[in-house]
Amino acid sequence: MKLIHLSDLHIGKRVNEFSMLEDQRYILKQILAITEQEQAGGVVIAGDIYDKPVPPAEAVQVFDGFLTRLAERGVPVFAVSGNHDSPERVAFGARLMRGQGVYLSPVYDGNVAEIFLEDEYGEVVVHLLPFVKPAAVRHIFEEEAGSYQEAVEIAVGHIQTDPDKRNVLVAHQFVTGASRCGSEEILVGGLDNVDVSVFRRFDYVALGHIHSPQHVGRETVRYCGTPLKYSFSEIGQEKSVTVVELGEKGQVEIRTVPLRPLRDMRRIRGTYLELTALPFYEGTNTEDYIQAVLTDEEDVPDGLQKLRVIYPNLMRLEYDNQRTRESQEISGAGKVEQKSELELFEEFYELQNNQPFSEKQKDFVEQLIQKIQER
Repeated sequence: MKLIHLSDLHIGKRVNEFSMLEDQRYILKQILAITEQEQAGGVVIAGDIYDKPVPPAEAVQVFDGFLTRLAERGVPVFAVSGNHDSPERVAFGARLMRGQGVYLSPVYDGNVAEIFLEDEYGEVVVHLLPFVKPAAVRHIFEEEAGSYQEAVEIAVGHIQTDPDKRNVLVAHQFVTGASRCGSEEILVGGLDNVDVSVFRRFDYVALGHIHSPQHVGRETVRYCGTPLKYSFSEIGQEKSVTVVELGEKGQVEIRTVPLRPLRDMRRIRGTYLELTALPFYEGTNTEDYIQAVLTDEEDVPDGLQKLRVIYPNLMRLEYDNQRTRESQEISGAGKVEQKSELELFEEFYELQNNQPFSEKQKDFVEQLIQKIQER
């Protein structure tokens, strides 16, 4: 059984106010071609289908076209909602679409959708677990689920698996140890961490949420990453789709197929005169999404618009010179992932007011944070 693992499409996303829809249409068409070339038995989409809970109409049309073309080719689709998605909107029409081989995770109610596939080695069971929060799990099971770790443990614990069959889990969570990049949402203090041991019963875990392709803990617990670069922190990455081949029980082969974007995302650096000289940009794709770093000691008047004459998709202009290097930054934001909400709020309060929290203020903020988390 061969599966194509995708995630974090973020259809409808804007990066630095640039719409990525044209790029997304282009890359999804490329993924369709790969699916045909690989003769895949299914396509897995591990959450964050859209970039917003209420996606624009154009984004819905792009995803609808992608699903329609896969259905026309007889390729089943297994998709779950992510933290950026509205579970209700993703689940709309799910029962109707099952007849066309499009399986969408329902709104989480304690049950997880199971789809049974078959090949020469027997059955493969695909389990669809949408993004879950502790509050939702507590509400359903009335069990102690104060953290994401406990919530996912409970949710996964209620999934029935046959150890003699090959079980694939599609999920959208942050597994401890995964490397983040700049285009992802971060919960301070690592509150969304889930230990990889939670997934030990599954032969392959198709994860979404992290934008960099990587495995966590073991080779068969994998993030495939985004199909496009969505921040300049991803410049050095090669985007790809993950191809998973399930042989007989215990045999899983994983490889990647590179993706080639319509426009790459890259950084250029030099003085204004250097960046605008023909030999500098001749032979390069000036339509790429660009971050320009000017090293001139004096700011170039209207530099952004002037550079866009050559680089029309220039997203960001920065300076690296003596003035910018001497600029002071607030140090309290360092290591944000290792600090709790309370610690960050205390640092901010002290920075603004030149005095520490009182015990009364600390208690109030703790209660406020707890109420927000429960929602």
